[in-house]
Amino acid sequence: MSETKEPPVYHVHLSFDRGYQFDASFTDFPGSPPLRMDEPSPLGEGQGPNAASVLGAAVGNCLSASLLFCLRKARVEVDGLEADVAVQLGRSESGRLRVTGLAITLAPAIRGDASRFARCEELFEDFCPVTQGVRQGIPVTVSVKRPAGTGAPSSHES
Repeated sequence: MSETKEPPVYHVHLSFDRGYQFDASFTDFPGSPPLRMDEPSPLGEGQGPNAASVLGAAVGNCLSASLLFCLRKARVEVDGLEADVAVQLGRSESGRLRVTGLAITLAPAIRGDASRFARCEELFEDFCPVTQGVRQGIPVTVSVKRPAGTGAPSSHES
């Protein structure tokens, strides 16, 4: 019988500095500098991203890496990839501020045979564990700006 490898567990340590500022250290990546987080004014000083922005960055990064992995695996030459993430906030029924949606637009720049692009476009979202986990509670819309010659842009929502 083959052993089943356990999925990794990542660790982040947050350390309070002052006001609403925290430094997030990624303990599984000792060479990585801490990330200063803060709340925007009037609560904080806006000296770093807030939790909602970091959530958006995490989802955008995961989707970007997943698309890049698929394109590379399909031997599509990628010259660049940019992502824009909009984190929507709204009020819950009790009036509390909540993340109510994420909208991500990915814009890859590719060279060569673009016919393999469509297959990756169908698959890549399903391999992003962050997006799939977030989707269980927050609507996430993903659109990909197709490079020239690959057809119309696509959009997925759930």
